[in-house]
Amino acid sequence: MVPTTSPERTRSSSLAATSSTEVPSGPLSGPSNTTWRRQRLLHIGSVPALTADPESTASETTPIARGRPRVPMGTQSSYGTLPHLPVKRPNFRTRHGLPALPSLHLSGRAPSLPNTPTTRATAFDRTSIFRTQRPISAYDAPSDMGRKPGDQDPNADTGVEANGIRVWYSSFTSIDWLHDAIKDSTRMYRLRHRKSVRGRACNAADRTVGWVIVTIVGFLTAVTAFLIARSEQWLFDIKGGYCGTGWWKAHRFCCPSISEDRAFAYRASGACNAWVPWEEALSKGGTEISRSLIGHSAYAFFALLLAFVSSILTIYLTASTSFVTRKDSGVLSPDFDTPTEGAKAPAPPVEHPARRKVMYYAAGSGIPEIKTILSGFVIHGYLGGRTLFTKSVGLALSVASGLSLGKEGPFVHIASCIGNIVSRYFAKYESNEGKRREILSAASAAGVAVAFGAPIGGVLFSLEEVSYFFPPKVMWRSFFCAMVAAVVLRFLDPFGTGKLVLFQVTYDKDWHAYELVPFLLLGVFGGVYGAYFSKLNYRWSRDVRGKTWLKTHPIAEVLLITAITTVLGFTNDYTLMGGTELVYNLFAECLPGSPDTHAGLCVLDPGKQTLPVMRMIGIALIIRAALTIVTFGIKLPAGIFIPTLGVGACAGRIVGLAVQYAQWRWPRSSMFASCRGDLSCVIPGLYAMVGAAATLSGVTRGTISLAVIMFELTDTLTYAVPVMLSVLVAKTVADALEPKGIYELVIDLAQLPYLNAKHQHIWAGHFISGAMDRDVATIHVERGNTVRTLRDQLARLVASGYADTGFPILRGDEDGGSRMVGFIGANELEHALSIVAEEADHPILFQPRRQHYGTISSPSISSLWDGQEQSADPFDFSVYMDKAPLTVNINSPLELVQQFFVKLGARYVVVTDADGYYEGMIDKNGWLAFLNQLETKAS
Repeated sequence: MVPTTSPERTRSSSLAATSSTEVPSGPLSGPSNTTWRRQRLLHIGSVPALTADPESTASETTPIARGRPRVPMGTQSSYGTLPHLPVKRPNFRTRHGLPALPSLHLSGRAPSLPNTPTTRATAFDRTSIFRTQRPISAYDAPSDMGRKPGDQDPNADTGVEANGIRVWYSSFTSIDWLHDAIKDSTRMYRLRHRKSVRGRACNAADRTVGWVIVTIVGFLTAVTAFLIARSEQWLFDIKGGYCGTGWWKAHRFCCPSISEDRAFAYRASGACNAWVPWEEALSKGGTEISRSLIGHSAYAFFALLLAFVSSILTIYLTASTSFVTRKDSGVLSPDFDTPTEGAKAPAPPVEHPARRKVMYYAAGSGIPEIKTILSGFVIHGYLGGRTLFTKSVGLALSVASGLSLGKEGPFVHIASCIGNIVSRYFAKYESNEGKRREILSAASAAGVAVAFGAPIGGVLFSLEEVSYFFPPKVMWRSFFCAMVAAVVLRFLDPFGTGKLVLFQVTYDKDWHAYELVPFLLLGVFGGVYGAYFSKLNYRWSRDVRGKTWLKTHPIAEVLLITAITTVLGFTNDYTLMGGTELVYNLFAECLPGSPDTHAGLCVLDPGKQTLPVMRMIGIALIIRAALTIVTFGIKLPAGIFIPTLGVGACAGRIVGLAVQYAQWRWPRSSMFASCRGDLSCVIPGLYAMVGAAATLSGVTRGTISLAVIMFELTDTLTYAVPVMLSVLVAKTVADALEPKGIYELVIDLAQLPYLNAKHQHIWAGHFISGAMDRDVATIHVERGNTVRTLRDQLARLVASGYADTGFPILRGDEDGGSRMVGFIGANELEHALSIVAEEADHPILFQPRRQHYGTISSPSISSLWDGQEQSADPFDFSVYMDKAPLTVNINSPLELVQQFFVKLGARYVVVTDADGYYEGMIDKNGWLAFLNQLETKAS
């Protein structure tokens, strides 16, 4: 007999366990279960006992209002009820015609955490294996644990303004750069003034921990890049056949003597005796047509299979709805205050923000999201272990499928994942989001270093394209991290050639003055292509991928594009090549007397071969350009670097062949006088490199970093002028045609709140009064604030789309105005309310004066409690209050507000009038909406 347990008993024991293990001990306790917090808020004002009705138990995705029992009209509900909130006039964004800001949407099938952390899953769930979490401490944990009394410095906190306790940031919210900077400054001050032996040892360890982390990150990034490169080579070659001496060997290692041209090994059956093409393995003795059909069918089958598996992993393992952690808020749901189905009296309509699009964390290159994260945005799970695994495996599969994409861009995302995971094992970076972004900047440099074998270019790429905050210390660590990654990858030798990348080339001839004209033309081509590629890809993603059946069938889209790519790939040899091999052959220099013709790209007889080769390259250019437009953005790991380099290299090779033909046709022309009759003085591969750099600059809008990457690829500065000229011209032309690059357009599509510090705005005719919001919910200290009323105010705040901000705390003046007392964030208020949820009608205090709780270690951060938190009044929320919020006079110029958000990293700015009275508030999301409105009017 199997014993049975009633649902009531199971639920009661589960909730009892939750209450005993999840109840926070105070403001400095670690984050509790999001389900527990949601239930606590839902039960404010109700009896503590729970009913046995399964539908009455709230989950994390259950809106608070949906927990209402069905009661007669006009009767106040007692169980999980939110009062019918009065309808306010349209908010700031609606009145000004600004776009609605998205909020986090957790779908109904999203996994929610169990009621108790000790309960184990009884059946296999695809996400249960990822739910195990290590213990999470408080974000502002006490930092003086174990410090000796002799190390105490009574003057450590002199002059530090009270900034309040912070809890962990929720997903899709912005970090408080000022708070994290104050916290780290206070930590360093106290650490540097510890004079004991132990204190000096801790001081030395603190100085070196950053270098240790970047060393580990560089090493692991190189190892990961090695594994991806080797896996991609084998998976790409398996479409054509297998190695008879070892099925695990790629063609390059199965036949090292012909490794230069491995892209066509499956078609050249006699090129290597050890390599067995599928047409020979599956059709021995068949006709030529049948053998060709089998070979093409096997190639298409493996291409579709690889793309399918990559898409499946991406969609089912990295959907944003499957990432729920205890650090997230328990109330961030767009349906927070919607009426219950079947309710007799629907609640008054409440304006809800637009639902955030479901993101697939492993899809795409990841660079736009990394830019947003480094600017101070939080996306839990985007840099986690599950995303790292899926991105790495899926990247090898998607590149090997033959799609028009590359693996170089996603290396930045992969390296950032490694940097995030490693840094979280060190308390200095784990509990400080601002400091952790220093490691992420260094990791981004390492990602570019292993992608292109360019450590210096990686540092400049991190500075120019990715990072938001890049002090000199971060630059040194980024350089060291990139160097470690490049050195380790060189020893691992992923391609068996001693090179870090497959298309690394070396030229032995100089350029000539007359070549500046075609280099200039290539720059124009790169700018035009980059601008229109960005426009077309944006419109395809918005209007076709986002508004047709492709939106709900991402896997079908992947298979369709893979099938089209495979069919078009059989057009000629250059469309069938892998992206990296094509770029290598286009870049290659044709040496006189060499038997290697680089897939026929080396023209030995210009009179007969030039036009046919140019025609084939032109067809490859058109096909690859068109495929890249529809491929970039599909739901699998995909980079944009290699396809763009391929298109630019094709254009450059065509121009180079044309110049070579002209020099052969008119050798005595004054234009070619510097050649002195040398028919090999024109290097078409150089034109390909210049065209590739120009095209990539037009797409990504990179300049200095891109030029340096090209210098490192060619191991020389001889071609600095051609590359710099083409890059500058390409960026100028692209900016004139389309102000935003591909990364900025992807950020717009994903609705990510990225504040571009490089963009210049025109403020004439605009004032702070037009940007601020006067309708922000506020808390008045002279009014009767209770647990219940503050819960209701939190409900209004989240329902109106302001969950990333909080409440200005005001005190009424005798003159009828309101003066600032402080500010409390929505996450902090939720955490505080969940602690005191049993006392619904108990008054809540917000003390405007500076409070001391026991031995204060820092009034600016959470460590002000210093282990004394149990003696504090839990109904006094002053400890969470920022008593010195940033304020700006209403008559100040808008440029000052812009600098507050850009240079200081503010989450919000409070607006006051000339007499110091409160006028309104500008939060970061509202400021971004205001800037978007300015751009729309300007265009």
